[in-house]
Amino acid sequence: MEGKREMGSYKFCLIFTRKFRMTESGPVDDVREIFEKYADGEAHMSPEQLQKLMAEEGGEGETSLEEAERIVDEVLRRRHHIAKFTRRNLTLDDFNYYLFSTDLNPPIGDQVHQNMDAPLSHYFIYTGHNSYLTGNQLSSNCSDLPIADALRRGVRVVELDLWPRGTDDVCVKHGRTLTKEVKLGKCLESIKANAFATSKYPVIITLEDHLTPKLQFKVAKMITQTFGDMLYYHDSESCQEFPSPEELKEKILISTKPPKEYLEANDAKEKDSGEKGKDSDEDVWGKEPEDLISTQSDLEKVTSSVNDLSQDDEERGSCESDTSCQLQAPEYKRLIAIHAGKPKGGLRMALKVDPNKIRRLSLSEQLLEKAVASYGADVISRFTQKNFLRIYPKGTRFNSSNYKPQIGWMSGAQMIAFNMQGYGRALWLMEGMFRANGGCGYVKKPDFLMDAGSNGQGFYPKDNSCPKKTLKVKVLMGDGWLLDFKKTHFDSYSPPDFFVRVGIAGAPVDEVMEKTKIEYDTWTPIWNKEFIFPLAVPELALLRVEVHEHDINEKDDFGGQTCLPVSEIRQGIRAVPLFNRKGVKYSSTRLLMRFEFV
Repeated sequence: MEGKREMGSYKFCLIFTRKFRMTESGPVDDVREIFEKYADGEAHMSPEQLQKLMAEEGGEGETSLEEAERIVDEVLRRRHHIAKFTRRNLTLDDFNYYLFSTDLNPPIGDQVHQNMDAPLSHYFIYTGHNSYLTGNQLSSNCSDLPIADALRRGVRVVELDLWPRGTDDVCVKHGRTLTKEVKLGKCLESIKANAFATSKYPVIITLEDHLTPKLQFKVAKMITQTFGDMLYYHDSESCQEFPSPEELKEKILISTKPPKEYLEANDAKEKDSGEKGKDSDEDVWGKEPEDLISTQSDLEKVTSSVNDLSQDDEERGSCESDTSCQLQAPEYKRLIAIHAGKPKGGLRMALKVDPNKIRRLSLSEQLLEKAVASYGADVISRFTQKNFLRIYPKGTRFNSSNYKPQIGWMSGAQMIAFNMQGYGRALWLMEGMFRANGGCGYVKKPDFLMDAGSNGQGFYPKDNSCPKKTLKVKVLMGDGWLLDFKKTHFDSYSPPDFFVRVGIAGAPVDEVMEKTKIEYDTWTPIWNKEFIFPLAVPELALLRVEVHEHDINEKDDFGGQTCLPVSEIRQGIRAVPLFNRKGVKYSSTRLLMRFEFV
């Protein structure tokens, strides 16, 4: 950031050439002020002064002098390309380089720091839906590659749909659709190879089972041979508490319903009650979070489902009663660490806690919304404290879109199953949540979701409206687009016109979006705009950041995005890396932002 300038040319009407001054901006005022303050007005900042700055401005009280010296040495090595230094301090430009480096000065930490010794049900778990699909839910290919990609991104729960392939083999595919099948063995090997590449914490495989006892036996043998000692065996039918993520490191857990006889006639009953019509395609941005929830009219259509849970996707193909399903595969049943299945007696009975059993209940996104409205305290303060609640997308999301995850998180649901092959704002929120806790795929649920109140009821979002904390966010500037995009990517005739949308996703009372002004014709926009966000539920709040390139005649072009868990944000001036619409981090594109909690 030396203040270099050069001319950039853009063709106009194929005849004329428009020239714009391409400016690499120097340090913004906030950076200059903080440098002068801690350098005591001198031209250089020592490691001791940098250590003091990091402790006071960034709230990093335990930062050692060795860490500050390491940063100084690394900045000098990168910027001046010499192995030995005649000085060991930073100029203003060196300091600006450090602040704008996403690896040296990130907005959140990259280490696991939460208590990982609580029962597994005390954590939100990064969960995939139909993990084998490469695209839409109706005609895309099934493959082991999306499974590997999801696991490397930190996903800890993958889903496989098991179907007969002839009479003697098993494949993975999405039901009775045009999706092209993939061999089960290939999927299992992919899980084994990638399960712990990013995180050492346990991987859960949820199985949607449409198999005969003979094929269940074959699957049990394949799973046992593939994973061996990695498999965790657990009798959740007679257990009061599940082990912790720490105890289950590098273990594979199987979760499905207890095996029953495969009846082809029942498979024809696949449906999703009250959910008709095709889900519309999303553009590059996806829908706003408030538009991802069901309308009152939609919820009225699922009223009957509250007392009829037979539409759970894991129940398709199951027998209607235990007495009609006499054949079982004991080897298969032994593998099930987390039991799932359809309860009897409707939703209220399904949410009843059995002190001697741990189980997993699956609800569609719309049925969850209905359940929260009808039995909020039951869902929040009791069932999800001990048992597992998995939420899956409604059946009409044919294009692999997603829903608003906050509804599940604020209900204590551990497994919010998402289509990881999609994109858009809903998936960005999911990715943001699981950047917390070092990106290990497990995030400890807030205490208020684990503690019952004095009246025996737990936390209910609508009743919590008083701010606990206020977050100040200042968008200073941005840079890096010219390195990650072609010069004419945003506009063929001029440099881009960027603005930033910043806001909060979380409890309804906290949700808001603001925006900066548009900075015209520049690759290095400076906004210097501050926003103030009072937060009633900061524990579940996500900071949303989107960079738009203004287009008068069409939709705004996409210039990058990120979501950050508010509880993890480090105070001070930070370099915030931006990601593309599919969640892949850009090499250079980033924002310089300032954070303060008051």
